[in-house]
Amino acid sequence: MRFSFGGQTLDTDRRELRRADQLVTLEPQVFDLLVYLIENRAHVVSKDDLITAVWDGRIISESTLTSRINAARRAVGDDGERQGLIRTITRKGFRFVATIHAEERNWPSADLETSLSRPDRPSIAVLPFVNMSGEAEQEYFSDGISEDLITALSKLRWFFVIARNSSFVYKGQAVRLSQIAAELGVRYVVEGSVRRSGDRVRITAQLNDVANGSHLWAERYDRHARISRVGDPILHGFAMM
Repeated sequence: MRFSFGGQTLDTDRRELRRADQLVTLEPQVFDLLVYLIENRAHVVSKDDLITAVWDGRIISESTLTSRINAARRAVGDDGERQGLIRTITRKGFRFVATIHAEERNWPSADLETSLSRPDRPSIAVLPFVNMSGEAEQEYFSDGISEDLITALSKLRWFFVIARNSSFVYKGQAVRLSQIAAELGVRYVVEGSVRRSGDRVRITAQLNDVANGSHLWAERYDRHARISRVGDPILHGFAMM
């Protein structure tokens, strides 16, 4: 779905916000908050509604919610004084008040077996692993897992592996695997997530055959971690592939 308002376009499929064709950088939580406000613009959204939708009901501080609201306002060129787009309703919540034009995005269908020109080796793309910790400083760690997988697979001569710069284009975007396969010319896609809680790290990964929509392999890894310096987790006994 694409929402247009005040010279800006928010695309929920690509997870992009553009202002006058310029891409606006958004943290995932800020993007989700903005989408929720826009999709529920017909009524006032309470703080509890936002916490349930964006943080899955986890307990967060008032300052955290306020900072995300302020970030969403800055992203769309609004502020707390003007409130031309995101309005605070005293003791009630928030409401997106701009006039919006909504447009459904229709992706063209394609027969992956006939439309993709693939090499004579199994072709694989490793997508950026999703940081599920909600901590920005852990982004480098989840990206590192993806990069290590790309490097390891590239050393196996019987695989054709898409380069990091191509697969990382989809970082932070909600894109169908069939679309990714069509754009990169691959049959197999590896995706996963990284979640850290205290001294525990959980990494999940799965291999998808996009041609028939099946999961060929999936695994979950739980390991202890220690910190060598701020934000630098070191895993003990972790080995993949």
